Amino acid sequence: METPPAPPMPTASTTSTASAYVFVEDLRAEGTASVLDRVIGTYGCDTLTVAAAYHRARDVTPHGPSRVTLRHDGVHFLPPADLFGGLRLTPPVQRGAEDEPLREIRRLTAERGAALHGWTVFLHSTTLGLAHPDVTQQNCFGDRAAPADLCPAHPDVRAYAVALARAVARQGVDAVVAESLHYGTFGHGYHHERSFVPLGPLEDFLLGLCFCEHCAGRARTAGADPKAARAEAVRLVGRVLDGAEPQPTEPLTTPDALPVPLAAYARARLATVTSLAATVAEAVADEGSRLVFLDLTGAVKGYADGRPTGALAVDEAWRIGVDPAAVGAVVPGYAVLAYAHDVERAAADTAAYRAVLPDTCALRAVLRPGAPDTTSAEHLAAKTLAVTGPTGGADAVDFYHYGLVPFPVLDRVAVAAAAALAERHT
Repeated sequence: METPPAPPMPTASTTSTASAYVFVEDLRAEGTASVLDRVIGTYGCDTLTVAAAYHRARDVTPHGPSRVTLRHDGVHFLPPADLFGGLRLTPPVQRGAEDEPLREIRRLTAERGAALHGWTVFLHSTTLGLAHPDVTQQNCFGDRAAPADLCPAHPDVRAYAVALARAVARQGVDAVVAESLHYGTFGHGYHHERSFVPLGPLEDFLLGLCFCEHCAGRARTAGADPKAARAEAVRLVGRVLDGAEPQPTEPLTTPDALPVPLAAYARARLATVTSLAATVAEAVADEGSRLVFLDLTGAVKGYADGRPTGALAVDEAWRIGVDPAAVGAVVPGYAVLAYAHDVERAAADTAAYRAVLPDTCALRAVLRPGAPDTTSAEHLAAKTLAVTGPTGGADAVDFYHYGLVPFPVLDRVAVAAAAALAERHT
């Protein structure tokens, strides 16, 4: 794990108006210079957002050397001994990390005057969860059945998150984009999931709550009753597992829509995530970079079909333990996933976040240039203008994802990025 001293990193302008998400594997396969020629040159983005730490996945990669790519948990650098040497949790290391690909990417982006963001998946790691089950979320029945979801209240997990953030910042990135720095949901805790029991919104949410000793302790400190909350969760989920119909409830738009005492327990989780975000943001700042907190609520609502319904994402962020206003007060940047086909819905989701975030917190909106959200270059440009204009209020737009869509779809980004830059300068 010992890492040789690194040479000083070149720097670029930290101004970022439009970026493209990309995997290190994309850059390795196609050549970093070639990808930058497309992203920075042809498409007109001024930032590259590269996955410095990622999770397991199987992806269709239309222009990759493999048309279907299997990804693994891990980081694309050698974990610094001074950060991880005394910790229980250490990130797995990706193939080729010894070549320090992120430093080469930093050099090449700086030569083009482009910013580089280090996209980092924090608390979603099947490898670490299977190796250390006690650091994963524990459901109301006492099961550690979500190995991919590390608990943000666990001291070892929090120490790991701080070390990982520092390590990515040391790669010379202008910003660390923090994915999964919050609680996981029941529907995304493992790679192959089945349920032939019809779960309603309430039961699905309750199965995703963590009742480990650390969450219980924090809830107790906040004035909640974790024992009573767990018993109520067991009762409500158990009745459905025993054959009853899902509980009819009002839409879960606030914790107060939950039965007592679950409402108080859900509210207690907000402080856990906010304090973790604050600690990580401070660590990143100490390393000379800045944190962008990535709120996944938009994906929870619109990932599958791009047709989110009901409450806006900002009103349901509490379901993953996120209080946008509180988190926005402790981080310099905030990113939202505007995964919506409808232009007005994308703008409304973005505007709702802008309304609760402080002026000091820069807002980024992430758009998908292709299916299932977007049908044409004009459609993407319209959404870009909607989220970055006066209606949406975002300071920047990100396009997800370079390696996952065909080149003809990526070509739409050029029109959209031009729209974002024009909006920025008006």
